[in-house]
Amino acid sequence: MGLFSFIKEAGEKLFGGGDAHAAAPSEDLNAKAAQAIAAYINTQNLDVTNLQVQFDATQGKVTVQGDAPTQAVKEKVTLCCGNVANVQAVDNQIIVTNPEPEAQFHDVVRGDTLSAISKKYYGDANKYNAIFEANKPMLSSPDRIYPGQKLRIPAL
Repeated sequence: MGLFSFIKEAGEKLFGGGDAHAAAPSEDLNAKAAQAIAAYINTQNLDVTNLQVQFDATQGKVTVQGDAPTQAVKEKVTLCCGNVANVQAVDNQIIVTNPEPEAQFHDVVRGDTLSAISKKYYGDANKYNAIFEANKPMLSSPDRIYPGQKLRIPAL
């Protein structure tokens, strides 16, 4: 899992846009943004231990480290970090204790639905719930996805 790119303007508003742009000369603001992202990850109950998050506003880049029990948890952390406004890239260095195959990822575009995405990746629109479950708890409803969001598409 390498460096993932995200759309900077899309995502959760965890810290003020002005703060993030002003963070370039201020390590304090970078640290506050990193704390906000770490708190967001923790609210998702993803069972990551030794979590460390750094944010570099000049690059819009989050670097995350720690230990995760599964590849799915590692990938969900990537999505938690990347689906935050003002984040353009995520370098996920989390170590997985029980390795498994990596999932695919899909960038949501205007007009996408989980059913349409399911049809594209699985050949069956009715398997949309697998995508929804793979992106919980970041998704609260299968009907609430937005352009610019990145979704995890697990193997069936």
